[in-house]
This record gives sequence, C-alpha cells and structure tokens, in this order.
Amino acid sequence: MKKILVVVDYQKDFVDGSLGFEKAVALESRIEKKIKQYRGSGYEVAFTFDTHGDNYLNTQEGKNLPVPHCIVDTEGWNLYGKVATLYDENTRCFEKPTFGSMELAKYLSGNGYDSVELVGVVSNICVISNAVLAKAALPEAEIIVDASCTASNDDSLNEKAFDVMEGMQIKVINR
Repeated sequence: MKKILVVVDYQKDFVDGSLGFEKAVALESRIEKKIKQYRGSGYEVAFTFDTHGDNYLNTQEGKNLPVPHCIVDTEGWNLYGKVATLYDENTRCFEKPTFGSMELAKYLSGNGYDSVELVGVVSNICVISNAVLAKAALPEAEIIVDASCTASNDDSLNEKAFDVMEGMQIKVINR
C-alpha cells in the first residue's frame, strides 16, 4: 500500500503567532508522533506551507482576513516546535498562496497513493481545502483526516468541517 501523510500549515503563525490558538499548540506532540510513525513504516511525509508576500493585505484573502501571517522568510512562516525538527531538504514541501494546494493535488494524482492522511491546521479552512483536493485527485484512494491531530480556533466550525468531509467520503478518525 502506498501511503502519504500531509502535514497542513503547522506553522508558527497558526500555532503561537498572529493567528495562533491554544488547541493548535496542543497538537504538537501528536503530529510529531504521527510523522515518526509514518516514516518508521517507510511511508512518505509532506508538508504544506501557507505562504504570503509583503502584499498580503492587498490580496483577496488579506482583504477578508486582514491579519498578516506566514509571510515568506519570516519567523511566523516557519514550522512550529518539534515538528520543525522533522523537516529537512529531502522532505517534500508545497508552498501555497491560498487555502488549497493545486501543486499538492497534482503530485498526489501523479503518484498513485492508496491512502492520503491529513493533519494540521486550520480544519475548517486549509485542512478541508486540501482534503477535498486530495479526494478529487485520487477518487478511489482512502482520504483520511485525523481529528486528534487537527484543530480550529472555532469549535463549531471544526465540527462542521468534519461533518462536511465525512459527507464527501473523507474518513475522519479519532473524532
């Protein structure tokens, strides 16, 4: 079975920076453990990086969410905590200027994975966007979101995102 773990936007600005929240901080050891499990079993791990430029406030997203975050090459753009130590130059990275990564979807489609698991933040924005893209790229693959390794700053939207994903035949585990 060909499997990949996608760690979505576990960056400082989403954990303890400009858009940080306590539930994101609490994910650190669980995401770290999950990465080690995947690698220990010989499976691939990839990361997405929310990536914005100095013109962020002039973008559509910036006009709707006027909080500068994940500006490339700033401290807030970097991965958070122990998870950052598990990333190196051999790890696949997808920088994305918006919620979902078309580059990730193309990569998944071109590599024929049987299973794609997503963890990270924020469940009701970037995690759901990338899960839907993964499902579109690999309609016969099992797409999984681990709720114990995924969070939002809004509990209601977090649960609604899980409901929507389940309705799209994305398997939500550890809910």
